[in-house]
Order: sequence, then C-alpha cells, then structure tokens
Amino acid sequence: MNRTLVIAKPDAVRRGLAGEILARLERKGLRPVAVELRTIDEETAGRHYAEHAGKPFYGDLVSFITGGPSLVMVLEGPEDTWRIVRTMMGPTNPADAPPGTIRGDFGTVMTENLVHGSDGPESAAREIGIFFPELA
Repeated sequence: MNRTLVIAKPDAVRRGLAGEILARLERKGLRPVAVELRTIDEETAGRHYAEHAGKPFYGDLVSFITGGPSLVMVLEGPEDTWRIVRTMMGPTNPADAPPGTIRGDFGTVMTENLVHGSDGPESAAREIGIFFPELA
C-alpha cells in the first residue's frame, strides 16, 4: 500500500470542512493510518515548507498554517495514492478548480485553499517523517 500526507488547513477546520474532506477521501477508498488535530508550530512549518524559504510568500505561508488547528493525516491506498489525493483536491487556485474537487466545491481564495497533499512519493515520505516520525 502507498501512503501520502494530507492536511486540512486552518481555514478548513475553521469552516467546519475537515470532516467532509476526510470523508471524501475515505469514500474514494483511502484509509486513514494516522489522524491528528494539531496546531502546527513554526519549526515544523519551516521544515514542511523548506523549499519555499526565501520566497516572497514564505512568511505568509508559515503564518497561515500556524494560525490555527489543522487536521493532519496519513492516508493509505493503491499505487500513486498521492496522485489520487491531488486530483481530488483540484488546482491550487479555487477559481480554476472544477466542481467535484475539494477546492472547486469549497475554496474561494488561493491563499486559503483548504487542503495540502504531498506532490509525489518522495515528498510524501519526507512529509510523513516530519509530522508522524513513528511512521517513517
């Protein structure tokens, strides 16, 4: 089985959508291996967003993800589970996200786009190690 990391971000939790996001992923056939409601600290956010350090939007990114509780999950499924999740999420900009995707159905602003999903198997392994080291 393949694993990937998914985060229902603070805007999703604040809007009461974290359960809906997890439910959609489960209905697709993905199985939660680890799920935790947590406020991500700055150090963890810095490790998670390390590839964006130094970019103009980095500070806002860290500030947003640390600004309230997130539902952090490891999901298990078939080969390319990460790709299934990314398809279900829809494009980063909710204005471009088709209906039926998480961002297409619930997103309104690109900077608060509800959900994060690993963008490949290497990222999934790295991100799972950051948030759930016991599963790495």
